[in-house]
Amino acid sequence: MNKISIVGAGPGAVDLLSLRAFERLKDADVLVWADSLVSQEIADLVPGKCEKISTSSLTLEEIVPLLVDRFHKGKKVVRLHDGDPCLYGALSEQISALAEEGIDVEVVPGISAYQATAAALNAELTIPGTIQTIVLSRAGGRTEVPQKERLERLASLGASLCLYLSARHVDDVERILLNFYPDDTPVAIGYRVSWPDQWLNIVPLSKMASSTKDRGLFRTTLYIISPALASNNKRSKLYGRDHSHLFRKSKNIS
Repeated sequence: MNKISIVGAGPGAVDLLSLRAFERLKDADVLVWADSLVSQEIADLVPGKCEKISTSSLTLEEIVPLLVDRFHKGKKVVRLHDGDPCLYGALSEQISALAEEGIDVEVVPGISAYQATAAALNAELTIPGTIQTIVLSRAGGRTEVPQKERLERLASLGASLCLYLSARHVDDVERILLNFYPDDTPVAIGYRVSWPDQWLNIVPLSKMASSTKDRGLFRTTLYIISPALASNNKRSKLYGRDHSHLFRKSKNIS
């Protein structure tokens, strides 16, 4: 049965697409894509005969009828999102609207910016004995954050905190975080990570706002605030000689 495919393009680099995403693009009759956030190189993976519809100037109320129309014409429709559609991608609204039209949806995940940023830094965000939790969130802006998810509550965990859509509010973010993290806590600032013009730097928390403004960043910027980004020698027990599990017995002979 035909479905509309909502596909994650990943952080930007074409070779970070999943194989499934690549296959959906190669088979598409219609591409409805976030042209302001997804690279032209990825959009160009569709066949030459594929209809391309950019959405940077469209509202959801304009996008959904396009999806419905092309679907009912028997076309293989790919709705292409940046990153992972499950994160800040208006996914639920689109699925609900299409369900009202009796249209099934397939979601193809993509690598998210926080994963690409950690990989670019050769960093692990869950260090044994230091950090075992990753929080994905955003600062409040035009889209309010629920009271129970306010930044103060999330920061109180002291976890690896990954903030999307927050560069415009970086002064407030830094001020709040300094109440919960030491001022020398490493902060990774990533702009368009994996794109040719990527900028990625680690600064102390006390320089988070000034570094952002010095660089003129206000969109497509991710922050990772985490003690895990500091160098340490702690290792996981999983591969230790004295740790046994289903597939390996302890090798500690002392």
